[in-house]
Amino acid sequence: MAPKRKSDGYRDRERPGKKVKQDVAKQEKTKLIFEPRPEWHTAEVPTLAANEIKVLPPQHVVDDLHEYATKLLREENVAYTASHMAGSSSHKFMSTIMASGTLEDKISALTLMVQESPMHTMQAFDNLVALAKKRSRNQALMAVAALKDLLGQGVVLPADRKLRAFGKQPGMLSTLQGKGAKWIAGEALPGGMDKRHLMLWAYEDWLKRKFFELLQILETWCNDEVEYARSRALTYVFELLKDKPEQEENLLRLLVNKLGDTEKKIASRASYLLLQLENTHPAMRTVITSGIEADSLFRPGQSLHAKYYAVITLNQTILSQKEEAVANKLLEIYFSLFVQLLKPAEEQARPANITAKGTPQGGGGKAGKMAAKKRKAEERNEEAEMQTRDKLMSQVLAGVNRAFPFADTNTPGFEKQMDTIFRVAHSSNFNTAIQALMLIQQISSTKHYSADRFYRTLYESLLDPRLYGSSKQVMYLNLLYKTLKADLNAKRVQAFVKRLLQVIGMHEPAFACGVLYLISELETTFPSIRNMITEPEVGDEDEEEHFVDVPEDGAENGSVTEPVTKSTSNGTHSNVYDPRKRDPEHAHADRSCLWELLPTLQHFHPSVSLFASSILVAKEMPPKPDPQQHTLMHFLDRFVYRNAKTKAAVSRGASIMQPMAGSSAADLLVKPGEGAARAGAPVNSEAFWAKRVEDVAADEVFFHSYFNQAGGKKKGGAGKKEKRRKERDEEDSEAAEDDAEDEIWQAIAQSRPDVEGIGSDDDDLSFGDLEDGREDGSEPGLDLGGGDEDEDGAEGGAAVKPTADDFAEMDGFPELESDDDALLGSDEEAAMDLDDEEEEEDKEEEEEMSRNKKQRKQKKKLKALPTFASAEDYARLLADEVEDY
Repeated sequence: MAPKRKSDGYRDRERPGKKVKQDVAKQEKTKLIFEPRPEWHTAEVPTLAANEIKVLPPQHVVDDLHEYATKLLREENVAYTASHMAGSSSHKFMSTIMASGTLEDKISALTLMVQESPMHTMQAFDNLVALAKKRSRNQALMAVAALKDLLGQGVVLPADRKLRAFGKQPGMLSTLQGKGAKWIAGEALPGGMDKRHLMLWAYEDWLKRKFFELLQILETWCNDEVEYARSRALTYVFELLKDKPEQEENLLRLLVNKLGDTEKKIASRASYLLLQLENTHPAMRTVITSGIEADSLFRPGQSLHAKYYAVITLNQTILSQKEEAVANKLLEIYFSLFVQLLKPAEEQARPANITAKGTPQGGGGKAGKMAAKKRKAEERNEEAEMQTRDKLMSQVLAGVNRAFPFADTNTPGFEKQMDTIFRVAHSSNFNTAIQALMLIQQISSTKHYSADRFYRTLYESLLDPRLYGSSKQVMYLNLLYKTLKADLNAKRVQAFVKRLLQVIGMHEPAFACGVLYLISELETTFPSIRNMITEPEVGDEDEEEHFVDVPEDGAENGSVTEPVTKSTSNGTHSNVYDPRKRDPEHAHADRSCLWELLPTLQHFHPSVSLFASSILVAKEMPPKPDPQQHTLMHFLDRFVYRNAKTKAAVSRGASIMQPMAGSSAADLLVKPGEGAARAGAPVNSEAFWAKRVEDVAADEVFFHSYFNQAGGKKKGGAGKKEKRRKERDEEDSEAAEDDAEDEIWQAIAQSRPDVEGIGSDDDDLSFGDLEDGREDGSEPGLDLGGGDEDEDGAEGGAAVKPTADDFAEMDGFPELESDDDALLGSDEEAAMDLDDEEEEEDKEEEEEMSRNKKQRKQKKKLKALPTFASAEDYARLLADEVEDY
């Protein structure tokens, strides 16, 4: 029984202990006022009475409540650490990692802890902020990235509102009204206020201050001397600004300030991120525009570099008809920049360094090496600043062109801004002047402001020598086409056409082809241009009757008296074409002919002469010229067979300044790259050689004839080689046959002694006996052919005189014609453009072939003769000999 009692007593003593431990753990868990959750700002709390806020509560009451709420929040964190962090195996593993893991593991563990319950893990958040403040870039940027993920993409911050400070909570301000405003520490909370309210407000205030501390850290890294650190910090600023509205003013200021970064990559990335922010949040366009204006463009002491990147950010802002206020704001900014950029730079006199004695340092003589080096550096800086100013002006004009269609220009002050734009049109940079003229054309065609002044300025720009070297010639041609096509004054258009023909002689063929194509396009709208070619000039005497008085008796012959009706003080007629007029309408170009078209007919470039002749004879124009296809570099590239790429153009980047894919504007005269799309077979291909001359473009005729000749030479050379090879094969076969016959004859001679062998001296029909007879002066008898002969003599070296019969026989062989007759009969060979060495080789080979053929014919005649002559032949020979005697 004793063991049983002992056992019962043990159980009785053990069970209360376990129950006590379970109750303590349960009580510790129930001590948490807030349930742990990631989205702390969505926790349900009792609703407070919404009283009207008439007066602000006393500051000491707010401070006491804040202190009490902070105490409650701290106790809540301690309880969470004691109950949850020590009991769970996953939390124990995290504690082990934070104690002995790598830096990356520690940051990951701290991030996971904060994500579970941000309100209960304030210490882990503080540890991450402390890591972000380290001097090591690797550690700090990893911690900043973790904080960015928590606050930006995570749920730590509310997505629909900003964080509020403790003293600005609407619930607390509405509760602390009337009697509730007199609260003392230790009393019950007034107006139904609960501890959960205080803890939420205290944590939100703490998180707001931590977020601002993170911004200070980001600002430090944005100004780091290492480019990579600045780039990463800039990306973190953008992501925080894109995801959450907290501290957006300060984040936007950080992003805008980086437009003035000395490194172009950072400034360009800041501009790109601002545009991406506008695409993500279109409602922020006005805020971003105002921020760029205040913090970058009109900030005192701001550099031109920062203003340039600010302007290229503004002129790429996507506009719509619903956002008229944004377009008006942009136009206001642009015109304000015009005023700043057009102010004459006041040349400040450089004061000389004066010594203590009152004399200039260095004695006022010639500057030394250091002074000259410093002066050169200053000149380079001034030149770079001037280039940046021109680029900035160009970007401002591009922005005005884009914002003008969306803005309200009915304000009375807008017309005054036209004077500013005309000043830009007369600036030093011609490319900028072209853009200013494009803007004026757009404004004048829409609002009809200063149209006559615009035409005078455009007419004057045709004589500008800077047009020759401008890179905007295509833009200028399109401006002329768009302007003249819409003009209603035919006389003014005729003046433009005449001046265009006057100046194209100084330009490259690409610009000349564009001008001639422009004139052909204008002829369809203005038939009077055609009259300047087909009709004679009109003089003053042709308009009215011309009366001449009969000379009196005392007057000299030939002297007449004419009333001078239409003449000016300097003796020139007022209705005659005057190219010196500033206004094209008053130049009277309609009374003259297009004599300037005649020199272009003899232009060195075939395309220019082709376009000019098409205009003159009114035939169909060639295809639209591509400026890139008529340049000298394109011509030289043909010789190295550099063909244009046929791959379709792809957009690079997300800039809206790029042309839309597939768009073909009707107001464009020429467009670079169209010629490459129409390009056919390469010039070094057989498909191009096989074309007819009529089907080849004018600028490719040279290549067509060149490659045809080169291809013909190759084909002719190959044909000749094949012919020679066949003839050699024939000669070898015939020589083999001759050797075989000689062997047979020799065998017969050896078997029969009565038959003489080859080469016997007693052969009556041997070629040597016949030659001996000719040497003695006797008649040759039968022509049995001869052996190998040279041009100078026979086989034995003695000269042989040809007879008339020989010439008669030679007339039947075309191979034996003279060289002159052969050359006259061979037109194709005479037309070949062969080198001297090849001609000599061919001539020698032909002579050798003719000799070989002659020798073969003679051998064949000799073999055809019978071995023994017939009786009739002997009788005739004997009769001839008797007659001779």
